[in-house]
Amino acid sequence: MPVPHRNRLVIPALLGAALIALGCVAAPQQGPAGQPARPQQQTRTSPAPLDPDVDGTDTVAEFQSDVGDARSIAEEYWKTEFDRSGLDFQPIAELIPYDEDGEVDCGGQGLGLNNAAYCSAGDFIAYDAQWAFGAFRQIGDAFIFYLLGHEYAHAIQRRLNLQAQFTIEQELQADCMAGAYIGDMEKAGRLRLEDGDLQELAAGLEAVGDDPGQPWFAEGAHGTAKQRTRAFSNGYSDSLKPCNLS
Repeated sequence: MPVPHRNRLVIPALLGAALIALGCVAAPQQGPAGQPARPQQQTRTSPAPLDPDVDGTDTVAEFQSDVGDARSIAEEYWKTEFDRSGLDFQPIAELIPYDEDGEVDCGGQGLGLNNAAYCSAGDFIAYDAQWAFGAFRQIGDAFIFYLLGHEYAHAIQRRLNLQAQFTIEQELQADCMAGAYIGDMEKAGRLRLEDGDLQELAAGLEAVGDDPGQPWFAEGAHGTAKQRTRAFSNGYSDSLKPCNLS
């Protein structure tokens, strides 16, 4: 069944602020002696205080419903893609909300607040529930679908054994894959964007880039605003072809 009306992607201009707050953690690669390496974590600020004039959703039930929908639709999307390629798809083991710094462990390192991560050591996605709910209230459900789409892309990278020399390559590929997931599922009628949402999303993505002066080869680099916008847009427009999964 198509996603109900309340779960359509509503992408306001404020999306940029939420994406800046997104503390992406790349899927850890295997370290020495086959041990999982520590996740590459970036320090990000929490979302701005809630603006009572922002027209968003605000109940815990709506938030939890959208989190579940974002996960199930991502898994539906990737299962279809894997089936098309003759591959067996395995969903992530868990989707874990947490409330305290270090409450969830990934390969020997606790995950921090104001963050979301895919952890290859346990094959799970974890997110700071209060931070994500605050962003959801301020921005809307688009944030949740982007959040899960990007982190699920890291899980797919692991399943396809897609390894890169630099963090920025993993992150731009994940942005492309998130764009493909949202674009393809919109075309399939499983997600719906309102008029003007794409333009607002593009404006928001302009704010996601690394700080000026961040070396592209630095551990944890995600890419400039133009690089990230281009990666997401390429996936949204042309599906997985420009994401170089093969």
